[in-house]
Amino acid sequence: MNRLLELFRIPLPHLTAGKALLLRMLMFPNLFLIRVEGALHLEAVGSKPCIFAFNHNNAFESLFVPVLLFYLRGGRTVSFVIDWMFGRLPVVGWLMKLIDPVYVHHKRSTMPFLERKRQRAASSSSRGECIERLVSGKSIGIFPEGTRNPDPFTLLKAKPGIGYIALESGVPVMPVGIEFITKRHCERVPSVGRIVVRFGRPMEFNRELADYRSLPAEGQRSRKSELAREVAEQVMLSISVLCGKVYLHGSQKSESIKTDNQTMEALCPS
Repeated sequence: MNRLLELFRIPLPHLTAGKALLLRMLMFPNLFLIRVEGALHLEAVGSKPCIFAFNHNNAFESLFVPVLLFYLRGGRTVSFVIDWMFGRLPVVGWLMKLIDPVYVHHKRSTMPFLERKRQRAASSSSRGECIERLVSGKSIGIFPEGTRNPDPFTLLKAKPGIGYIALESGVPVMPVGIEFITKRHCERVPSVGRIVVRFGRPMEFNRELADYRSLPAEGQRSRKSELAREVAEQVMLSISVLCGKVYLHGSQKSESIKTDNQTMEALCPS
């Protein structure tokens, strides 16, 4: 009962009354399914633009975790980078439009009329859209692995896109780990289950940013690519500690997994 009362007491000043009610309704399952740790780190970015970077286990978290993030931020929108097909699903597509997502169009559709729409939309750059959102003062949510990863113990190699976005925009990255509680003794990621969402300290890449911006606008692509990969790897190493998965790619590798022992704040008690 206390958790339910808290759900309706916490203010959502950045939403209209109707959207605030909708968000509270969508948050209801999270009261029983998600435990939050490190939410105080959200205060470090406040209303400033930020890149929220998550590991990605399955489809279950694709709706529940964004809802949680919006709620914890008082209703401030975060534009998640998601597959374009989500926007075509009944109900889910309508909900996705409320968060002003950035669609990626890599996957093909088996339906010819949808595939034609995908091809036209694919001409735009999702990376460019992310940078535009950040420069305009908005925040984005991104999954650096680039796809769902059901491996319970190991992260996929990071795509360099998050590195380019961070360096082009100059905004901090907040690593966020998503861990399914039962994965360790079941040795698999369940389709549905209770999860812990851990927020890490915002990461700033001042050295890499200075190096990146010192390069000429044209040329030096190999060095820019190297810097983007370095940033992406650092982000994934931080996510590794927060989500309980090992990162075995790149020049640095996570050797052990341990829970972040910073000052934690639980939204829902276990």
